[in-house]
Amino acid sequence: MTPERRLTLLRLLALLLVVGIGVGVFIFRDQVQNLAAYGYPGIFLVAAIANATIFLPVPGVMMVFAMGAVFHPFLTAPFAGLGAATGELSGYLLGFSGQALVEGSQRYERIFRWIKDHPKFRDLAIVVMAAIPNPFFDLAGIAAGTLKIPVLRFYFFCAIGSILKMLVFAYSGEAILNWIFDR
Repeated sequence: MTPERRLTLLRLLALLLVVGIGVGVFIFRDQVQNLAAYGYPGIFLVAAIANATIFLPVPGVMMVFAMGAVFHPFLTAPFAGLGAATGELSGYLLGFSGQALVEGSQRYERIFRWIKDHPKFRDLAIVVMAAIPNPFFDLAGIAAGTLKIPVLRFYFFCAIGSILKMLVFAYSGEAILNWIFDR
């Protein structure tokens, strides 16, 4: 098998994996929330699954908000953040397989151009976009995959941003839910 065919096959398999994960999570979204009952590993799994969907909202951060009041928020955040970064690899894989789903999107083009044209700030951009709750981070993952940013580099900086975001949600959940239910 030629290297070009092998790459095409890998891209096709990555695309099928991403689509399969998205469809599976959407179909079984109610059962996914039950994984949080397994403690920190469950939080990791819920966050990974919630962030593995591309453009289909699964309320992973709301689970982190609630779990911050049940478990220690400082430990909840890294498990949720690493799970989120693991799930975001689906966007990266989609970009690696080819960005046909988002081609022509002005938002994607803007993010892609910015990441491509500012290589000194790529890592910071990934951290910031992962730290801000927004539905467009999938586009950043797709752009990172398209640009062939090394997967471990993308994962590392995505994890930093995701952990920071989850810290805010976990501590907010602890404070707000304890305030509401301690009254």
